[in-house]
Amino acid sequence: MTRVKRGTIKTKKRRRILKFTKGFRWGRKAKERLAKDALLHAFTNMFRGRKEKKRTMRSLWQTKISAGVVAEGINYSRFIGAAKKKNIEIDRKILAQLAEHEPKTFKRIIEEVK
Repeated sequence: MTRVKRGTIKTKKRRRILKFTKGFRWGRKAKERLAKDALLHAFTNMFRGRKEKKRTMRSLWQTKISAGVVAEGINYSRFIGAAKKKNIEIDRKILAQLAEHEPKTFKRIIEEVK
């Protein structure tokens, strides 16, 4: 059987791992074994972070809508419930943007819901 030398393949693999760990601290950016371990943790945190981001953004939108609605004398849950009954299908992201940047338009939506 012939001898298989893995020089280029091994180097490419190492470079790929070290490219991902660029910006990490201490040996985790330069040493292959530490970099592999750091990447495993980083990828799991990335996955969790993407899921958490969805939760935090939704709660932020709810807070912004609530702040805009309370100024008009309704609370958030009654506003959302009334909007669903009237079949107003504007999602929370858009409502939050309207409440923050275009209060006149948001006020018109609230009056329509009342």
